[in-house]
Amino acid sequence: MVRENLAEVERRIQAACDRAGRDRSEVTLIAVSKTKPIPMLNEAYEAGVREFGENKVQEMMDKFEVMPSDIHWHMIGHLQRNKVKYLMGKSYLIHSVDSLRLAEEISAQSVKHGVDTDILIEVNIAGEESKFGTSSEEAIQLVTEAAKLPNLHILGLMTIAPYVENPEDNRIYFRKIRELSVDIASKKIDNVCMRILSMGMTGDYEVAIEEGATMVRVGTGIFGERDYGLK
Repeated sequence: MVRENLAEVERRIQAACDRAGRDRSEVTLIAVSKTKPIPMLNEAYEAGVREFGENKVQEMMDKFEVMPSDIHWHMIGHLQRNKVKYLMGKSYLIHSVDSLRLAEEISAQSVKHGVDTDILIEVNIAGEESKFGTSSEEAIQLVTEAAKLPNLHILGLMTIAPYVENPEDNRIYFRKIRELSVDIASKKIDNVCMRILSMGMTGDYEVAIEEGATMVRVGTGIFGERDYGLK
């Protein structure tokens, strides 16, 4: 099932790239494997997936220990400061940095462990009360301050768009965060590049690609519905 689902997701990514006049190499597919058992991850791995996304630190660590070492692990869920130390040297990219205090902890732990850590700033572009992320108004200040921290590199922005029935409804938000990334890039802040836009999930990744996403996070579309009873 996973292999067939992946083939369909790949077909849709390619079609979205074609519509937008983009090269397929510009978009990284992250297989969101939260709550999924190891055999399903192995099936995705055998089908060529090397980018996996997890929401919880402990689950990522458990899978890190048993899965092949050439996997890039993406931390995409809300991150508590007391869990940061476990990610050092193991996460390829932390997508969900939404406060200066969290950035400071990632920096401090990176220095302590002698590693550099790549991060994205999470922006709550739709201003939903139920979502984490800095506001679009505060994002530039957060980027500016976090960029001064040692052993930390800001590579772009991440957002979680609202849950909608019609993916077209999220186009405005994807466009807004794209515009925000261009605005930040134009300020030429040291230690900041805006080459990554992590946006779009199973329900709306095609629209996100059309609006400039460089990373899409697809879980259900690859692995099927989540089962919180499995680990």
